[in-house]
Amino acid sequence: MKITVDIAQQQMILLDEAGRDIRRYLISSAQKGTGQERGSYCTPLGKHIIRAKIGQGVPVNTVFIRRRPTGEIYTPELAANHLRRDWILTRILWLSGCEPGFNRLGSVDTMRRYIYIHGSPDSARMGEPGSIGCIRMHNHDLLDLFERVSVGTRVEIYAGQTT
Repeated sequence: MKITVDIAQQQMILLDEAGRDIRRYLISSAQKGTGQERGSYCTPLGKHIIRAKIGQGVPVNTVFIRRRPTGEIYTPELAANHLRRDWILTRILWLSGCEPGFNRLGSVDTMRRYIYIHGSPDSARMGEPGSIGCIRMHNHDLLDLFERVSVGTRVEIYAGQTT
């Protein structure tokens, strides 16, 4: 399995070992575009792997902070009480860069930047940039992806071309 993320098209493609499409998902990448530097709030480009799968078995809409379930379940009422919170829900696929000096080590290290593929509220718009660096998905799509991939799955994030 391999995942490709096309930033321009705001979509993720899950491919089998022969490179055939298995599934396509709409995503939301960083509102500030692509970039490698820590603190940029941009989505990093390049070759990555899934370093960790977090959240197996927790309820849909479980709220995570620092990769730990808070005990909260996301609701619009909870959101209204925490207006500035960046909602990381349901599951986390933690990414690690594979290209030293580009997305691994130093100030460009994807894993140390805490870049994830993660769930979002149903109200979050997909198909357009909106995150602070991570790749957001709707929960039902993330649950499907989470079951299909394993730690070590390759993830390539590229800028793509608008058509």
